Amino acid sequence: MPIDALSLPSPTQLAVPAFVLLVLLEILYGWRSGRARFEGRDTLTSLIMGLGSTISGALTAGFFFILSYWIWENFAIFDLGASLWVFVAAFILDDLAYYWKHRLGHRMRWMWAAHVIHHSSQHYNLSTALRQTWTGQFTPGFLISIPLFVMGFEPAIIFFCGGINLIYQFWIHTEAIDRMPRWFEAVFNTPSHHRVHHAKNPRYLDANYAGVFIIWDKFFGTFIPEERDDPCDYGLVSDLGTFNPLRVAFHEWVGIARDVWTAKRWRDRAMFLIAPPGWTPDGSRLTSDMIKARWQAGQKHVNNTPGSKQGTDPVAAE
Repeated sequence: MPIDALSLPSPTQLAVPAFVLLVLLEILYGWRSGRARFEGRDTLTSLIMGLGSTISGALTAGFFFILSYWIWENFAIFDLGASLWVFVAAFILDDLAYYWKHRLGHRMRWMWAAHVIHHSSQHYNLSTALRQTWTGQFTPGFLISIPLFVMGFEPAIIFFCGGINLIYQFWIHTEAIDRMPRWFEAVFNTPSHHRVHHAKNPRYLDANYAGVFIIWDKFFGTFIPEERDDPCDYGLVSDLGTFNPLRVAFHEWVGIARDVWTAKRWRDRAMFLIAPPGWTPDGSRLTSDMIKARWQAGQKHVNNTPGSKQGTDPVAAE
């Protein structure tokens, strides 16, 4: 029987009590076992960022809901309905769209200005999952979902699947779980895979963008496994050094405004928006590609040194 898509609940709102309970349980587990690390001010900042994200999202949800339905009603190629297979297909394709939205969130500074909030903690625990953007609606990320509406997926179904996707991603923000079974690690995003994504080690930069299915990273060449001899170091390449929620939320937007204002050419102003974070006309700052290239060059130098015991570069060997 078809489902009334407009009657679907908001999964993330329903899950909030479970999120809070699980954070508390992880704190207790970490205190007893040492396998989960928390810092009081950092955790409080994450909770404040999560609350702010909920408020900012609620203030703009109506606009995007109406816009999505206008696109669907006027441009949809098919009428797919709301059967079970439509939900399954919507979940898979929405996860693919999330992969590209997330990847652009790291590769386009305009989108990074919103997403950087999620990576600003130097700790990795369930509270980090709640450290979300206040300004994502001011980026072009919404455009990536439009093809799904044009294909004929009703927006309410896509929003519902997106909520389920975010709920899934909550549990992978932990150090308390080492590895899942091999078959699970091969298909799904896991704590191990996502620790890599949050790490600032040169080896791990710009990798593992998946939401639910890690197969997207393996297919598009952005998968890097967690290496036991290179433990993940979390946070930004240049950490903020503050727990001030306002600075956490807006520091990159301020940086973009400063760069655009002082740029000499219109091309440079545009590049400060669409180029990767760290791009400058004169190369005076480092992008993640530049950091990674320098690290790989250093690895090759070590590996080619007579008497080296390092062996083959683990990244190149993957």
